[in-house]
Amino acid sequence: MAEPLSMDLRTRVLAAIGSGTSGRGAGLRFGVSAASVSRWRTRAREQGNPAPKPMGGDRRSAATQAHAAAILARVEATPDLTLEELRAALAAEGVAVSYGALWRFLRRHAITRKKSPRTPPNRNALTS
Repeated sequence: MAEPLSMDLRTRVLAAIGSGTSGRGAGLRFGVSAASVSRWRTRAREQGNPAPKPMGGDRRSAATQAHAAAILARVEATPDLTLEELRAALAAEGVAVSYGALWRFLRRHAITRKKSPRTPPNRNALTS
């Protein structure tokens, strides 16, 4: 992922616009797109400075985290469910969550999903 352009460049572009240059002209002069210049002007007008927004990070987990109580209660009630069974049980309760979001939620909470073995191991020979 690319880095945001420097604050120095942003302030120089906005200073050029303040001195009478058009947004498109300032973009050509400093080698940035007219759309970027327009976004910087809007951000400077609304926030007071053209600082870039935060990049990266998790933006989707809040929706799953909102149902944390229901998910954790279901896991405690039946700890041997597979992810797909857990997802179906949550859907029956009205909690819609995708397989991947559920997996990331359980990973964040350090909950492993391993089914217990059906039969004990054989002492004499390997069981298939």
